[in-house]
Amino acid sequence: MSIRLMYITNNPKIAKIAEQAGVDRIFVDMEYIGKEERQAGLDTVKSHHTVQDVRNIRKTITESELLVRINPVHTAGKDYCDTEEEIEQVIDAGADIVMLPMFKTAEDVHIFLNAVRGRSKTLLLLENRIAVDNLEEILKIPGIDEIHIGLNDLHLSYRLDFMFELLANGMVKRLCQTIEKYGITYGFGGIARVGYGDLPAEYIIAEHYALKSQMAILSRGFCNAQNVTDFNALKTIFEDGIAGIRKCESKVAMFSAEEFAENHKIVCQKVHEIVERKKNR
Repeated sequence: MSIRLMYITNNPKIAKIAEQAGVDRIFVDMEYIGKEERQAGLDTVKSHHTVQDVRNIRKTITESELLVRINPVHTAGKDYCDTEEEIEQVIDAGADIVMLPMFKTAEDVHIFLNAVRGRSKTLLLLENRIAVDNLEEILKIPGIDEIHIGLNDLHLSYRLDFMFELLANGMVKRLCQTIEKYGITYGFGGIARVGYGDLPAEYIIAEHYALKSQMAILSRGFCNAQNVTDFNALKTIFEDGIAGIRKCESKVAMFSAEEFAENHKIVCQKVHEIVERKKNR
């Protein structure tokens, strides 16, 4: 097993660098409806990519899969089409995988799957407590290929202070175990470079292996391409960063049950320390 790594960009040059470095999925992010309101005041990624970005990336990559996050299920508005038309556009533009964010009910998922009609892989982004409450009902619906647990919005939904509290408090484990029962591929959260991040990536990678997670998003802690103008430097960041993650994976793949338990204990301690710092600011 190796974790499928996803990187968000609409820049064809960066997409090619990421692909050549071994990123499994290039992630075009078209979600913007309601996002500003949900994440107001937070330092989060709000991309608002377009269908033309999907076309541009499609022309650029040859080995990585093209993942497109659309908007939550919605009707047409003054400045945007409805969900069915949005899905038509992104599939026509070449999406290999379509991701639905902010679903809440089985009805949302049915609308999504009926619009996709098996023409691409389907990926649900589980990121609010209503969806968690309805998860068992949703998992019974045929046609769901993958589910990613989105820790950013999900921790906000539970009014927590730090996204990885969900890893420390057992919520992610419970969700993974529930999804696994239905034979659906799953992943969670994002990772930075090994040795970087509020909670260093090596500890999170071990949690992925302990929970049999198969997907993770490469965060800005891995590479914030907006701050790197030299493409040679960017290439080095990606090559070294991916190599570091794969080396770490090789190590944790050999962990014993005791080592996974010790890693989780360290994660819980580090999360507690981070939350305390946040509260004392």
